Amino acid sequence: MRSRTFQVGVASLALASLAGCSTSSGSSGGLLSSRPAASTPYIAALQGGMVGRSGVTVSSSDRSRALEAEYRALEAAAVGQPIQWTGRGVSGQVTAAAPYQVGSQNCRQYKHTINADGRDVIARGTACRNKDGTWTPLI
Repeated sequence: MRSRTFQVGVASLALASLAGCSTSSGSSGGLLSSRPAASTPYIAALQGGMVGRSGVTVSSSDRSRALEAEYRALEAAAVGQPIQWTGRGVSGQVTAAAPYQVGSQNCRQYKHTINADGRDVIARGTACRNKDGTWTPLI
């Protein structure tokens, strides 16, 4: 009977640790999270994001990973918490600053560090959250 209790405890511990995992795309929430990935309209609203303005050439799938990380950092990351993403031969991390108000909108400055070909490219920007939940970069 005692070994059965131990096995249930180990299974519970394993499930709890999986809940804190993150995917290789850098999204947070873990394997058991019910939060879906950002949808296409939310990513499109970023207008290419900082990765699009960095001068680094990335594939469309890597660009999607990078934009997903930008959205996650702006939408839900704690101040200074890096949201990481990894692609094929390129990776990066997005770190957002504290939100602030501009009129009726919440805005955040953020930094996107992109590592490609063994060098880091740092792009900085600001985006403001719209009523529909999308983020629009200030250019």
